[in-house]
Amino acid sequence: MTELATQRQAETAAKGSKPKAALNGARSFWLKQLHSWHWISAAVSLVGMILFAVTGITLNHAASIPGDPVTVEQTATLPAPLLQRLASFPQETTDPVPDAVARWASDALKVEIAGKPTETTAEEVYVALAMPGGDGWVTIDRSTGETLHEKTTRGWIAYLNDLHKGRNAGVVWFWFIDVFAAACVIFAVTGLGLMFLHAKGRPSTWPLAALGLLIPVVIALIFIH
Repeated sequence: MTELATQRQAETAAKGSKPKAALNGARSFWLKQLHSWHWISAAVSLVGMILFAVTGITLNHAASIPGDPVTVEQTATLPAPLLQRLASFPQETTDPVPDAVARWASDALKVEIAGKPTETTAEEVYVALAMPGGDGWVTIDRSTGETLHEKTTRGWIAYLNDLHKGRNAGVVWFWFIDVFAAACVIFAVTGLGLMFLHAKGRPSTWPLAALGLLIPVVIALIFIH
């Protein structure tokens, strides 16, 4: 009887250890996966997070940060053959200037207007050249060919602030922000998963997480009107 009881106890212990081993195996799998995704997303988004955090501060204090706009003007005269070609350009349109005119502007004024929409009237062709941290434009007088290029820059802080907002930064930067935001979401979600797996040994985990949610909610409800 004693041997039979001992055998039954051993079988019961073995059965009980299987679910525990399976649970430990699953926990180990998720820990490995979450750690991998967490550090990869952190590496991908690290520089971007620093940039967006710093520019978040500069944007929040934009009114108290002095700007130092610098405006540069250039003038040139469109050659007669190109002016004749421009004469056949529609009287009112938003089409880009002819390629030959765009190449001339690139050579004479070091400005790229190829493919950019215009605000064309019977008197002039106007091309807006918005950019991060500044603005610019080119005008071409359709009767005389007199061309003026003006560019205004507002410094590196304004440049980085506009990158933060995605202002006039182009399609590539537009998609970079989306990819960066996705990496940040992965970083945050995998961090939440790691918190969940480690919370049992760290009693302050959920109170701190709840505090991180409670603080902005209270501020929004009480101080934002």
